[in-house]
Amino acid sequence: MRSLTCCILTFVLAASVSAETVDAQLERMTNELLAAVAPGDKEVWKRYAHDRLIYVSEANQVMTKAQLLAELTPLPKGLAGHLQVGKPYKVERHGNVAVATYLADERLDYFGQVLQSQFRMTDTWLKTNEGWRLIATQVLAILQDPPAIQLSRDTLCGYNGTYRLTPEIVTKVTCSDEGLSSERTGRKPALMKAEVRDVFFTPGQPRTRRIFLRDDKGTITGFADRREGLDIRWTRVAD
Repeated sequence: MRSLTCCILTFVLAASVSAETVDAQLERMTNELLAAVAPGDKEVWKRYAHDRLIYVSEANQVMTKAQLLAELTPLPKGLAGHLQVGKPYKVERHGNVAVATYLADERLDYFGQVLQSQFRMTDTWLKTNEGWRLIATQVLAILQDPPAIQLSRDTLCGYNGTYRLTPEIVTKVTCSDEGLSSERTGRKPALMKAEVRDVFFTPGQPRTRRIFLRDDKGTITGFADRREGLDIRWTRVAD
């Protein structure tokens, strides 16, 4: 009787899995993988990750399965996190290969302060005799605008001026109650808000900062357009 019951349960579970669409199956497995990150559950990753996995983290680490498993440990005391698949979860199949892309939603309690982040994940799965196995993952952190601070109008108007990149390309900066208006040759004006004194950002463009430069006397001499740590320098030519 026990043997018959086991066979029936095995048949029911197999039927349930087979009735699951590939998209739903991959999303379920992905959620299991993500949920295993905070507690450092290596067994889930051992089961679903291919032995030849290539994993690229948001910190630009390129890891093998063995290296990833070594990194996978529970969060330190004082931290509590949860990671799950966000919508939409999109899958494209190419024979026995499936490529999935989605947003991963993270909630991290960092010593009592809650941080909510998102990551763009792209996974590549391979259909094997043992089932779908993860062969590659690329993680990108979704950047957000920083909090803006309010500077006095006098401080903002101190940035007014014309700044030159080349003789033909200049940017005119003017102050307003909302921040700074920046108008580059041939482009529409854009609003910039202060992150800290002398550092501004354009809402919706979190990859870049505009950093105003000063000489030893504190006079503004130009600004640097900074993107991923690389600067394009402009020179102030008129107030």
